Amino acid sequence: MMRTLRCGILGLMLLAFAGGAARSEEDIKDAIVKIFTVANTPDYWNPWSMRGTGSGTGSGAIIKGRKILTNAHVVGNQTFIQVRRFGDARRYPAQVLAVAHEVDLALLSVEDDAFWADVEGLKLGELPFAQDEVLVYGFPMGGDTLSVTKGVISRIEHQNYAHSSYSFLAGQIDAAINPGNSGGPVMKEGKIVGVVMQGIRQADNIGYMVPVTIVRQFLEDLEDGEYNGFPSLGVVLQSMENRDLKRSAGMTPEMTGMRIVRMMPGSPAESALRTNDVILAIEGAAVADDGTVEFRPRERTSLSYFIQRKRIGESIALEVWRDGARLPIEVALTRAVTRDALVPNEQYDVMPTYYIFGGIVFSPLTRNLLQAWGPNWFNNAPSHLTSILSANFPEVEDERVIVALKVLAADVNQGYDQVNNWIVHTVDGARIRTMRDLIAAVENPQGGEFVTFANLSGHTLVLDRAKAREANARILQTYRIPADRSPDLAVGSE
Repeated sequence: MMRTLRCGILGLMLLAFAGGAARSEEDIKDAIVKIFTVANTPDYWNPWSMRGTGSGTGSGAIIKGRKILTNAHVVGNQTFIQVRRFGDARRYPAQVLAVAHEVDLALLSVEDDAFWADVEGLKLGELPFAQDEVLVYGFPMGGDTLSVTKGVISRIEHQNYAHSSYSFLAGQIDAAINPGNSGGPVMKEGKIVGVVMQGIRQADNIGYMVPVTIVRQFLEDLEDGEYNGFPSLGVVLQSMENRDLKRSAGMTPEMTGMRIVRMMPGSPAESALRTNDVILAIEGAAVADDGTVEFRPRERTSLSYFIQRKRIGESIALEVWRDGARLPIEVALTRAVTRDALVPNEQYDVMPTYYIFGGIVFSPLTRNLLQAWGPNWFNNAPSHLTSILSANFPEVEDERVIVALKVLAADVNQGYDQVNNWIVHTVDGARIRTMRDLIAAVENPQGGEFVTFANLSGHTLVLDRAKAREANARILQTYRIPADRSPDLAVGSE
């Protein structure tokens, strides 16, 4: 069964679970592998359970160091992986060495020495230009043998990655790309210049690759044995295209930049920048009023390009306009982009977080939970949940939206059985911003007779604290739930 995932809003599809040219041609083909996976996806509506296994295929390329480069979405939530080299009938068990879900990349290894016999890993090339011809290698649906298709790089710019919903540099290709191609190499002059990742369902022969610059940064990040991720400046920006907005900031008409609207709590920007600062330049490149920069002559993309080229711990050079003066500012990029959002983007290879008290199931709001409403989740999920994405900014560091997901019917919660997707604002009057806040308030030994959960509209759920605590074990047994909380919330798991 081929597994295909998509980003419902943008119509992007991951060329799931299944993309090059001459070094010699045969040497390249020898380094292409077909990947067979079995994955088990968590059930975010029943967060202690799994949805059951499904199988799929993808593609990959052998690179130096006896590693296989592929997409993260090919191996996400995997339980079993096998790989098969081009021209071989044997499958070899494989393991995930490292994964970067935000940029849809993964590395695999194979323990059996026979798999690596007579093969030289492919080398990385340079970022191609628009109109460069490339070859895409992989094992797309419709057959079992290696496919090689020729295409042209249409453009290089920031795109939304369907696997993670983050925006990174991507290359658009007009080669024929289909499900199963995912993870296959895009080759130019015998070197890898990208990794196939997704296509557009509504269009013919439009696909996207993770460019080699991001692949190289992923590999360099792993040189110390640990993957740290891609950094974020931690700011929300506003265009300065309106002339009066620019004039109100004391800028001349020829000046360009982006205004800082807010800074994420705990972000690198918080101590170095201010609201209403205008970023005029980044790493010496002028920032346009639409937030783009020239990263190569006459080629523009998001200013995030320069941030995402850095490694966590490195600094980035900015020029900002503040109080009528230009200021040079260095900002240390200390935090990964994955920590910026109030509602986290897609997560993989982890179980959902949950807590049960008195039969009420609590969980943080995530995109994974929203996607439980199907491919068209943005329109099908409750609007009071999806509307949070329009201002997806925490007020304090690591804040989450806590939801009373549903109620497991029992005597102790009688009358609440219709409650679902109910946002918890306070417990016993205390503001709740994390799951640990909620647990501490519920299990407070000095708490009164009742536990009172309230939402923003003032509606409440009230439980007798002692009765609810006593009923928990019975409710878990009745509904065959192994524990009242996920392992990440267990005592000592901080």
